[in-house]
This record gives sequence, structure tokens and C-alpha cells, in this order.
Amino acid sequence: MKHRYILTVAMLAAWSSYALADAGEPSVLVTQTALRQGSLPRTVQAYGVVQASAGASRTVTAATSAVVQALYVREGEEVAAGAPLLQLKPSPETTAAYVQARSALKVAGQLAARTQQMAAQHLATAQQLADAQKAESDAKANLAALDAQGAAGAQVLRAPFRAIVLRLSATLGTLASAGTPLLELASAEKAVLKVGVVPAQAMLVGKGDVANVAAVGGDQRWPGTVVQRGSMVDPSTGLVPIEIALPPGHFLPGEAADATITVGKTEGYVVPHAAILVNDHGDTYVVQDDAMKARKVDVSVAGTHADEDVIRGDGLNPGQPIVLSGNYQLDDGMRMRVAKRDGKEAQ
Repeated sequence: MKHRYILTVAMLAAWSSYALADAGEPSVLVTQTALRQGSLPRTVQAYGVVQASAGASRTVTAATSAVVQALYVREGEEVAAGAPLLQLKPSPETTAAYVQARSALKVAGQLAARTQQMAAQHLATAQQLADAQKAESDAKANLAALDAQGAAGAQVLRAPFRAIVLRLSATLGTLASAGTPLLELASAEKAVLKVGVVPAQAMLVGKGDVANVAAVGGDQRWPGTVVQRGSMVDPSTGLVPIEIALPPGHFLPGEAADATITVGKTEGYVVPHAAILVNDHGDTYVVQDDAMKARKVDVSVAGTHADEDVIRGDGLNPGQPIVLSGNYQLDDGMRMRVAKRDGKEAQ
């Protein structure tokens, strides 16, 4: 009886030991990826408004005193090169000045011809002839200038290039003096995104840097190039102005857009964003696979781009994989089971 009792106890102990061994230590099913050295683009984010570039805009002014007789365009309209913009009719004062200029040229021409005849008869000096000829030349130049200004009659002003009418200052019947702005044009082919960047980040931006631009609310992004970076802070915004050249045909003047400017690269270990965890103290860390056991490593995030991060840390071991999913369940020394891509446990 005693032997049977001892045998039973031994069998129960063996079964219990087997059950515990079979159960094993607690483990977590995880996915992993290799830790690799690399780099991510270092970028500066900026927002602004699309405008005509300084070299691609033009203000159309009245060359002489005139009345706006007809308008052929509206504000915001796109016009082809050579398209009519407006028609100007000389004002009464301009018409009078033109008539006087023609009369002065006629008189100066007659005087020059008569003086030349008299000089041939030795009745006028060479200086008198030179003065008469100069007076005729001046009268011709004055009349030619008035002709060029449209003083001879009504003239149609045309678009010098394919453009968008940014601003229309003239109204029908307006009496415009010489130099009065009538409308402002911007090239439809040349636009820039004017953005503002905080000084610390603006110092990283240089002419020629590549930018990635999208209209606010738009789905597609387009390439751009930094053409100018301001050298002082705009006191009204506290930001440094930067201009980014845009590809033609994709943006409209006045449209809001954002730009991601690439200013360099950040070197380190590149990992998916899912690998980064934050502890109760707000410090970032990752979990590495140390012979199928979890090892927490404190890291700093040096850069971010899309869904990847560049991390740095003295405790990182490039030979140990990084845990991506299931990492938040792990503590130091916990066992892991690695899942395949379909989520099943690897054999």
C-alpha cells in the first residue's frame, strides 16, 4: 500500500512538471523587421499663397491723358497674348496737344526750308540754318512721342503675353492721366508660392532646394524649386519670406498651398513609425529581439518622414531585429513568438 502511494505521488509530480514545461513561460506574438542604417529627407514645412512672380507681372498704365472708351476683360480672366484689354480715346487736352505738335512741325519745316534757301544765297548764317533744322527735328520728335502715346486717336491696348487679369482699376468713361494704373497682369505660366518660415528653420533653406507643393484641400502634389529666401524677418509676421517657383498650369493666383522643402538628410537607423514607443516618463524607446527575448532600448527620434523615423541610441544592436507589433505588451526579458506576414506564428 505504501509503495502504491509513493508511486502515485511520483506520477503526479512528473505530470505536474510536464504540464508546467508544456505551458512554458508567458510569451507574446510579435512581428519584426531588421534594424538598418540609412537616412531620411530633412524637411521644412511651410504654408503660403500663390502669387505672380515679380518678373512675370506687369501693370498697364495710361501713356497719356485719355478716356477709357471700352473694356474687353474682367478681373480674374485669363487672356491670350495679343488679346485686346481696353480701348483708350485721347482726352481733349491730349488732342489739343497733338494738333499743336502737328502745327509746330509744319511751321518748323517751313522755317528750315526757307532758312536753307537763304543760306544758299548767303542771306542766312550757318548757325541760323542749324538752329532752324534743330527746331524741325525737335518738332518731329515731339509729334512722334505723342503718336507713340496714342494721342493721334483711339487705340486698343493688348496683352503682351498670356496672362491673368489680377486687378482692373479702370472703369468705362474714366479720365486717366498719364501714368495712371489701369490694370495689372500676371503671367499664367510663371507663378510662385510665397511662404513664411520661422527664422531657425529658414536658415536651413537655400536657393535651389527642392520642394513638394500641394494646394490646400488638393490631393496631388507637384514639384517646386526655391528661387529666393529672404535675409530678414518680416516684422508683420515674424517669419522669413521664401519664394518657391511652381510648375505652370497647376495653381491659380491667390490659392493657398503648403510646401515641404527638402533641406538635407538625417542619418541614423531607419525604422517604421510603429516601432517607436513612449514610456510613462515621456521617453521614447524601441524593443529589440535578444535571442527571442525582449530588450527595451532608449532612443531619440532624430527625424521623421512619411511613416518612417530616424532613431539614435547607444544601446541599439544592429544585429537584433526591431519589434513592430506586440511591442507595447513586452517588458524586458519576456519571451516572444514571431508571426509570419499572414499573422500566423512562425514554426
